[in-house]
Amino acid sequence: MNYSSSGPLDEIKRIIRINPVLTKFILINTGIWILGKFIQVIFYLFNTPDVAIADAWIVSWFALPAWLPSLYAHPWTLVTYMFLHIEFWHILFNMLWLFWFGKIFLEFMKPRQFVLTYLIGGLTGGLFYIAAFNIFPVFSGMLPVSVALGASASVMAIVMAASFYAPEYSIQLLFIGRIKIIWLALTLFIIDFFAIPSGNPGGHLAHIGGALYGFTYVWIIRYRFRSGFSSLFGNSFNRMKSRFRQGNPRASASNPFRERPMTDDEFNLRKLQGQKKMDEILEKISKGGYDSLTREEKDFLFKSSGNNK
Repeated sequence: MNYSSSGPLDEIKRIIRINPVLTKFILINTGIWILGKFIQVIFYLFNTPDVAIADAWIVSWFALPAWLPSLYAHPWTLVTYMFLHIEFWHILFNMLWLFWFGKIFLEFMKPRQFVLTYLIGGLTGGLFYIAAFNIFPVFSGMLPVSVALGASASVMAIVMAASFYAPEYSIQLLFIGRIKIIWLALTLFIIDFFAIPSGNPGGHLAHIGGALYGFTYVWIIRYRFRSGFSSLFGNSFNRMKSRFRQGNPRASASNPFRERPMTDDEFNLRKLQGQKKMDEILEKISKGGYDSLTREEKDFLFKSSGNNK
């Protein structure tokens, strides 16, 4: 009997096949970081041994300046900054967060939405950072020399969008246990806000700008400003409203076009149809795994299960 085992390389190939757009963005960021290290070697070979000089040259051309005259001279930095990393640990943690939440994002939304959220989230974070540094007097002293770089604002947009699109989705954290991703996203947002007075205010402001875009984008596409916070945080508001109407006949009778209650036969038929669809999805999972489901099937499974994985 033959036994097949999937090693790390097979797992990487599977991830690339399932999420090609996520893989491309990680490879773009990593490739640009490697290119920066290559430039450092070139500077060294031409008798410029100080690595800081190479880093300063890269930053001056591709990082996002807060000072408007510098921005006018380098407008492309509004895009290039969100792919630029200098430090190894900076790109490592950004790519890990992008990988973790990018996979969740793509379980519920399309690759095109991922691309737009990354790019527009990064752009929003950059503009938020520039606006704050030019508005608040506390930044006037560092304004001419301040720059932003890194994918953090784009990553925060992905994190916030995935978390508010699927607020019941939970993950396992070391030393903490299972936690809903929406609470993790809100915690990151709060930390960024209170960390603004620290040594990296520009970075935290860009994170906040990206997060606000991710939240707004999901609100628009999923809730369309009709359900408000009751949809984001559960149906408790709707339940309270329903109880109020039940206790107030006038409130119920005020709407002559309200939906009539279902009969027992209609209820049983709808329940049977839902169970049949659930059985088909579970059978599909048993044959091809969770990743074989369509986005509509994943969404149906997520809504029907009550508590996601």
